[in-house]
Amino acid sequence: MNITFIGIGNVGSALADHLAQAGHQVAIGARDPQSSSVVAAIKKNHSLRCLSPLEACELAEVVFLATPFQANPAALAGLETALAGKVLVDCTNPVGAGLTHPLPSGSGSEQVQKLVPAAKVVKAFTIYGYENFEDPRYPGYGDLKPAMLIAGDDIKAKALVARLVEQLGWRPVDAGPLSSALHLEHFCLLWIKMARVHGKGAGFVWAMLERS
Repeated sequence: MNITFIGIGNVGSALADHLAQAGHQVAIGARDPQSSSVVAAIKKNHSLRCLSPLEACELAEVVFLATPFQANPAALAGLETALAGKVLVDCTNPVGAGLTHPLPSGSGSEQVQKLVPAAKVVKAFTIYGYENFEDPRYPGYGDLKPAMLIAGDDIKAKALVARLVEQLGWRPVDAGPLSSALHLEHFCLLWIKMARVHGKGAGFVWAMLERS
């Protein structure tokens, strides 16, 4: 599958590396191919290639948005047509002062959908820190895999993202429509507070247990 990353920081670099290792053709859409984050990502995995954002999105079947949330409007500017009908995985989280949710209403993912209305936005890879995307393995729990909550309005788009989630070692959990992304964003804030503020550290995730 042809996959493009818009944003290649800690989260994007970890996911791009693992998806390339899984056999996908992964490109970075970057306006500055010599930026430190692009150079570091390609040094980490030489199969990654860097293209302009427009070219990378035109070639992609799935696009991962992994920029800082406040950079989303600039990152997506001019890409509306290239992203039309394509799956856009929103990995971004709005984070306000004091680790609060800064938006007056709705979720960050719903704002992303408004920026590219013809794209099929799916919220995923947001509720943990990047360390868990670099290594999702938690040995000692048998077949139990860490849960990755996803949200989106398009059923087929969510199913495609769920398959990628599984390939990366997670159990996909459908959290509902894109409006549920608000709860996932609060979930991320909880994880950050526990891991970064209260000293638990990054080495924890949640799992989904169900009665048969």
